[in-house]
Amino acid sequence: MATVLTARPSAEATAEATADGRATGRRTTALALGPAFVAAVAYVDPGNIATNTAAGAGHGFLLLWVVVLATLMAGPVQYLSAKLGIVSGASLPSYVGRRLSRRSRLAYWAQAEIVAVATDVAEVIGAAVAMNLLFGVPLVLAGLIAAVVSMVVLAVRDRLGAKAFEALCALSLLGIGVGFAVGIVREPAGLREIGGGLVPGLAGVDTVLLAAGIVGATVMPHAVYLHSSLTAENRSATGDLATRLRWTRIDVTVAMVVAGSINVSMLVLGATALRGSDDDSLGGAAAGLAERVGHGAGTAFLVALLVSGLSSTAVGTQAGASIMAGLLRRKVPTVVRRCVTLVPALGLLASGQEPLSVLVLSQVVLALGLPFALVPLVRATRDGAAMGAWRNGRILSAVVTTITAAVIALDLSLVALTVAGHG
Repeated sequence: MATVLTARPSAEATAEATADGRATGRRTTALALGPAFVAAVAYVDPGNIATNTAAGAGHGFLLLWVVVLATLMAGPVQYLSAKLGIVSGASLPSYVGRRLSRRSRLAYWAQAEIVAVATDVAEVIGAAVAMNLLFGVPLVLAGLIAAVVSMVVLAVRDRLGAKAFEALCALSLLGIGVGFAVGIVREPAGLREIGGGLVPGLAGVDTVLLAAGIVGATVMPHAVYLHSSLTAENRSATGDLATRLRWTRIDVTVAMVVAGSINVSMLVLGATALRGSDDDSLGGAAAGLAERVGHGAGTAFLVALLVSGLSSTAVGTQAGASIMAGLLRRKVPTVVRRCVTLVPALGLLASGQEPLSVLVLSQVVLALGLPFALVPLVRATRDGAAMGAWRNGRILSAVVTTITAAVIALDLSLVALTVAGHG
């Protein structure tokens, strides 16, 4: 009987293979962790601050359940966006752009651009108001400074790489969270009040408008577009899709928990420290916090608003570039991209419009733009040709389809109220 000899790897070869495997695993983990925190910055932008604090100040804890539900809806959406980029190597705008005729593609880009403008309006105005209240900088000049800062941040990203930008976004989230934590610690809410706010309910047309704004400020279209672009950029750096997707789920979960907690703290702070305030402007909110809670709380609120505006405007500019690249099929210089969305924001600052009202309405525009991002995302991640064996299963498809249907129903209600003259 013949004996079959099998060569055994040497101890050195085994150790080397193990080390290579660990190094590959670390690289895969490093690539997967971080993009969700960039997207999460969009979830705590000045639009969120305005909408959530206004909801708390005007209606107490009534709409807390909307904030929590919107965050729970955002998690699967952001995961699917990241998954599309990882598996297919295409951003959502690119995927849509490849499947539309030229006329349809330009129409889709036009609505996405309107959403990008609404996003930038919220971010630039928020940063400008914060600079004006903290340092006395005129609003229009402050808006220009915010635009310059966003370009500097993106230049740093180009120079130091995506990981440096992701780390900066994570630090921004931390800073915003600390700013609101100061007010929460000094003016804590009761557990019974918080529990009552988790029970679904509305109280008139105004709360429907605010609920739509909260959803639009939380599940943001440009964050959906951007997340797929960020993960698509690094797709070629690793071949281990299963590991990458597993760590991406962790990345999204942690980022959404952080962003959701900050959003909850915004509404709770409004409900405890600003309830019944006659001045519902951002300046009034800061002044109310300083008067009722302490000067430090008012300053912390403005610093959080400033960090939120400056970091999110850089993220918004990058998202806009991704939209244009995917739908217009051309790269646009950062300066040109910045000017496209900056002009309307500066015009509103110069017009003397109440910033808080503009911010809340901008979030409603985002809510109306959400179906145009969510429906193609659901379709793309169910596409066997694009996703192969990683296409959505029945359960995940049912979850995201339900989320999309809920958002569309809310949007239709908002449009009906507006047409009826109640918006």
